[in-house]
Amino acid sequence: MIPPRMHHVLCVLAPLLLANCTLARPQNPPGASSKAKTTPNVVVLFIDDLGYADIGPFGGTIPTPNLDRMAKEGMRFTDFSVSSAVCSASRAALLTGCYHQRIGIAGALGPDAQIGIGAQEMTIAELCQQKGYATACFGKWHLGHHPKFLPTRHGFDEYLGLPYSNDMWPLHPNYAKHPPETAQRKQGYPALPLIDGETVIDAEVTGQDQTQLTKTYTERAVSFIERHREQPFFLYVPHSMVHVPLFASERFAGKSGKGAYGDVVMEIDWSVGEILGTLARCGLDDNTLVVFTSDNGPWLSYGNHAGAAGSLREGKGTMFEGGIRTPTIARWPGRVPAGATCAEFASTIDILPTIAKVIGAPLPTHKIDGLDISPLLFGEPGATSPHRLFCCYYAGGQLQAVRDARWKLHFPHSYATLAGKEGGKDGSPAPYTNHKIELSLFDLKADPGETSNVLAAHPDIVERLQRLAADARVDLGDALTKTTGSGVRAAGKLAAGDPRLVW
Repeated sequence: MIPPRMHHVLCVLAPLLLANCTLARPQNPPGASSKAKTTPNVVVLFIDDLGYADIGPFGGTIPTPNLDRMAKEGMRFTDFSVSSAVCSASRAALLTGCYHQRIGIAGALGPDAQIGIGAQEMTIAELCQQKGYATACFGKWHLGHHPKFLPTRHGFDEYLGLPYSNDMWPLHPNYAKHPPETAQRKQGYPALPLIDGETVIDAEVTGQDQTQLTKTYTERAVSFIERHREQPFFLYVPHSMVHVPLFASERFAGKSGKGAYGDVVMEIDWSVGEILGTLARCGLDDNTLVVFTSDNGPWLSYGNHAGAAGSLREGKGTMFEGGIRTPTIARWPGRVPAGATCAEFASTIDILPTIAKVIGAPLPTHKIDGLDISPLLFGEPGATSPHRLFCCYYAGGQLQAVRDARWKLHFPHSYATLAGKEGGKDGSPAPYTNHKIELSLFDLKADPGETSNVLAAHPDIVERLQRLAADARVDLGDALTKTTGSGVRAAGKLAAGDPRLVW
């Protein structure tokens, strides 16, 4: 864990949902603790660039015993999507319950970004604070790195982490070139500062480097749980890994037998075990909802340093299922059915309104897009996806696809692909090529890999989805059709006189 006192540079800152859910046991088994009836704790574990098929519960071959146990004690969601297949947009949607398009956050914000999450948005942390929760974020933020955008200004009592992706550090001379990891290591790239609260920690003095990131975030998370065991809490752990460049601590480096990527996934699994173990040790196990998921699919161009999407099409950077469908597990002993699998569609934008329902907190007064999926979560008989339409925005506001619980309609757009070529080696990415998809309809229940265009066979489905998409464009806009949305809220902007983060 990072020492409490370090050489540092101060910042100037300051429904109803089980037709497709299979259960292994009843919803509320006899003998369940009465603690389950009190205000529950919430833990969200958000992994960076983890592929759908990377962990044991979803067919992965890397050893993940803690996630395997979590799935046996909870529910797997096999059709669970993010708002967009890229970092900042995905995180904005998770934390606000809104499409990223609605709140003005697109793509991945870099070190030169002058925008961030808007002050008018309500995060999950702020929602929980309404009910007296302690809140903390330990990990990658990526919603703006200047003081007004940091977690401590958006509902989090505590924060430790990187403000953006671990390959974006501006102090690195080749930041813009994304050099191979071997070169990064030679140039001292692993050493980087962290932000603790609103203070920059000098990594050159402390020796903090990327090999310690997963361990450091986990230790802080464990400490937070121990210190707040007597009050409800919301803990958000957005790990920097498994984003490239890959780093694991000495305990896990070379231990997986699956290369550097396997080592990093093993350490993430260890982190899950440490957090679950702490909940049990503190007597909080049966009063805590834990959700594990990823911000997008695997960054396939990195080859052996990237994850796997399994049979799903494409990966990060596309709105095909390989880019937005993520391995998701929810666990709450006595409330979430153990050993369950839910194949109904749900999304990260649903987490905020579901938490609101579970803890009895009022929703934001402004419009959000997520829906309460507690009937799915708790295995209510006959529960189905509440989503009549889900919008897939990417590439600066392009409405590239829409879907309902079964059907997905892609609009004509370009996308980056390896086109069957192998990815790169040992941290060097392979180049993508641009392809274009024409108007295409896929039956995601029968064909989650999006291999067979059934457009001609279902004109009624196409017409219905096109009509719903037209309504969505009026609200949210669409760069492909040059439509301005009436329901879009501006992101926060750095204004003259606003404090900047000082490195």
